[in-house]
Amino acid sequence: MPDGARPVLFLDVDGTLLPFGGPGGPSVPGAPAVWTAPSNPWLAQVDGSLGPLLVELECDLVWATAWMDAVNDVVSPLLGLPRLPVAELPAYSRDIGDDRLQWKTRALVRIAAGRPFVWVDDVISDSDRLWVADEHPGAALLHGVDPAVGVTAGDLAQIAGWLHDLGGRP
Repeated sequence: MPDGARPVLFLDVDGTLLPFGGPGGPSVPGAPAVWTAPSNPWLAQVDGSLGPLLVELECDLVWATAWMDAVNDVVSPLLGLPRLPVAELPAYSRDIGDDRLQWKTRALVRIAAGRPFVWVDDVISDSDRLWVADEHPGAALLHGVDPAVGVTAGDLAQIAGWLHDLGGRP
């Protein structure tokens, strides 16, 4: 696949890399200003072994999170990741809008600009999947994870398989 057509992987943080379950984990998602502090005790929930698996994926990694650029200062080092691009998202107001779409959906499709993409998040609905299928001309995998567990090596293996199966088609 030509470099310009590499798939994009949009990666969320809260409920995805920072699970809300387990001992000491946050019990209520969605307060980005609280969770982004470097002293956040829940950052211990981030599984550093996922970093190398993310880097090995055949795609361009892009943060898609309410943390915005703070993710590069706080979460990237925990995963051993370099600074990554951050998706330009609308201001966070609530997970699901009146139109039943996740607050990131339209922006991610706009940013993908027809390129194949994977979106890993703990808040993805059937409405998001249908809207993306109707509005995005390229291949797309919307991979939801359980916020109590977050993304796992198994999830990344499934994503790697999907990316591999894309092969030479955009």
